[in-house]
Amino acid sequence: MPRTSAPVPTARAGLGARAETLAADYLARQGLVVVARNFRTRRGEIDVIVRDRDTLVFVEVRLRSRATYGGAAASITPAKRARLIKAAHAYLATLAREPPCRFDAILLDGLDPARIAWERNILEE
Repeated sequence: MPRTSAPVPTARAGLGARAETLAADYLARQGLVVVARNFRTRRGEIDVIVRDRDTLVFVEVRLRSRATYGGAAASITPAKRARLIKAAHAYLATLAREPPCRFDAILLDGLDPARIAWERNILEE
């Protein structure tokens, strides 16, 4: 019988985890309270969930080492937005009541904490 093992983390996954840690730490320094990290469902994933006073904020963390294809902000495609919304609905279903919500993005140009961009309300146009 073949043995199964846990997936081996890739270098990319390691960078993603470091980017999410930088983002969560940054948001905490801005006064937000980290509620959860890496909330996963089969329909999508939320990188970081924070509270900004009474508002629950679903945060997408995007790391880009170069702007060849438009940078970190351009990588949040309509399909990615749809997965974020589905994952947020799944998270909200676990709560007793639904608070006001918004979707933000933390954009990182490399793993440099000095080059973090925080975009609020990314689903509003």
